[in-house]
Amino acid sequence: MSEELFEQLEFVENPLFESIIDDLLTKQFSIVDNFFTSEEVEVLRHSLLAKYEADRFKKSAIGNRTNEEIDKTIRGDFILWMDEKNANEAELLFFGKINELVNYLNKTCFLGILQKEFHYAVYPKGTFYKRHLDTFQNDDRRKLSLVCYLNEEGWPRENGGELTIYTEKEDLDVLPLPGRVVIFESQILEHEVKVVKASERLSITGWLKTR
Repeated sequence: MSEELFEQLEFVENPLFESIIDDLLTKQFSIVDNFFTSEEVEVLRHSLLAKYEADRFKKSAIGNRTNEEIDKTIRGDFILWMDEKNANEAELLFFGKINELVNYLNKTCFLGILQKEFHYAVYPKGTFYKRHLDTFQNDDRRKLSLVCYLNEEGWPRENGGELTIYTEKEDLDVLPLPGRVVIFESQILEHEVKVVKASERLSITGWLKTR
């Protein structure tokens, strides 16, 4: 059997991933509910909170790692970078699904995603992240931005913390519902996190990067 024929037989179309691709092509963003099950969200939330309570998070900064600075008037979350090589069981679950998506995107869309970076994020009450673009003047490798929400069930609109995506057609407010994943073009769509009015807003945020 030839290698090309083997790859064709090995490939199985994934309807969920295909819908994400269609969304990205037509809207430059995709909102996927229940990308992670409620059980998976619970495991990931427990991992996040255990590390947050152990005081392992740090105040977030703006800019990339070569010119970062802390500015509470722009961004107020606390973050902890995730290390896939030293991942715990919950994080392996997360990276397993993300890698499956990345492999599919590379195989079907030839995106050339070679790297990824993710961090836990906690937005305490009263914090926000002003409108911005997920790219830097000295680093344009980010291709897709991805946010996975780990809040408890029943997050009401009154809690705030919406992700607002600014498109040519509309300003779209996305509630941070548990298990929901939002994927969008890093270098095209500006966005912001609205003020968190109650509780703490929990998520995993990251980027799929090209060479």
